[in-house]
Amino acid sequence: MDASALSQLAAAFQEKFAGRGEPRYFRAPGRVNLIGGHTDYNDGFVLPVAIDREMLLAACPRDDKTIRAYTCNFTDTRSFDLDRIEFNDEVMWINYLQGVAKYLQESGCSLGGLDIVLLGGVPLGAGLSSSAALEVAVACALREIFQLEIADEELASIARRAENDFVGVNCGIMDQFISVLGCKDRALFLDCRTREYELIPIKDSGYKIVVADTNVEHKLADSAYNKRQQECQQGVEMLDNLLEGKITSLRDVFPGEFAAVRDKLPEVIRNRCQHVISENQRVKDCRRALLDNDLERAGELISLSHQSLSSLYQVSCAELDLMVNIALEIEGVLGARMTGAGFGGSTVNLVENQAVSEFKTRVVREYQEETGIDPDIYICEIVDGCGEILLNRDV
Repeated sequence: MDASALSQLAAAFQEKFAGRGEPRYFRAPGRVNLIGGHTDYNDGFVLPVAIDREMLLAACPRDDKTIRAYTCNFTDTRSFDLDRIEFNDEVMWINYLQGVAKYLQESGCSLGGLDIVLLGGVPLGAGLSSSAALEVAVACALREIFQLEIADEELASIARRAENDFVGVNCGIMDQFISVLGCKDRALFLDCRTREYELIPIKDSGYKIVVADTNVEHKLADSAYNKRQQECQQGVEMLDNLLEGKITSLRDVFPGEFAAVRDKLPEVIRNRCQHVISENQRVKDCRRALLDNDLERAGELISLSHQSLSSLYQVSCAELDLMVNIALEIEGVLGARMTGAGFGGSTVNLVENQAVSEFKTRVVREYQEETGIDPDIYICEIVDGCGEILLNRDV
């Protein structure tokens, strides 16, 4: 927990909502997905961890049905009535709060008004799921303050629905799920179809998960993301005919089955399907490697994932490929891949402790020399999912 950030949050609450009483504090982490690129919306498997880059929230109940929120990041205050929730076409960030409140109420929960201050510590545009951290922090605060009887899995689903159906971003369940259910020093192996999950210990303390942010975000990302979903669905329809079985998503196709019919698919569709089908197997293999404490094998699989995302799924970019290539030339880096939707954002790297310093120096220097852009490097700790911050001292 970043004590200085918590102090900043407390000071902002007292400044904006003086006299409103002592707020309660909540947190929800961002995430990095070790492996499982673009498998979540294909009903596949993913292996994310919750990281110590978090959304912090302070909240105090009101005696009406208004939610009034101030964001420190944008220095902006907005409000809405819980009985008249309408999409805000001009200010996007408030829609994440509105969506969460809307679908909690539709699920039968009774909510009251709140004064809220938000302080985001998840870098925007870095592919670390700042939006899910925001949704989950708000959902967690509403659940605890109004004593809602709602399970963790349902809370994650409501947060995802806010992003899908209210904000209009067609993400999978992974981001919200790990922000709610993450666990310290554990990766979460998640079946995105059944929502069954397993917490996998990362036992070896000799390695760090290091995120390298390219600090680029190409406009192609949103349109390409939707296009990939459409291409995968086309693949499902074609494979359903070719395999004469009940194929409802690419996770239903085994690698051997795909190999027998792959040449009958158009090249683009074949490549998209091959990535997803092989990536699902890599996620399962990485789970096994972590259970066996074989981080070298896990690193190999992470790097293979990037190759597939770049060449077959084509969601990487020059900056991400450069960042991965620089990393893999450094002794002590076991694996590197893009993480997030792609076309910018960040890479995730599995790095030996003694190589972290050289990693930071070389990646920053060589990436800046090649692109003229200063990257950001985050050495991450794996943390618990969302919850209330119980203070035992003044902040």
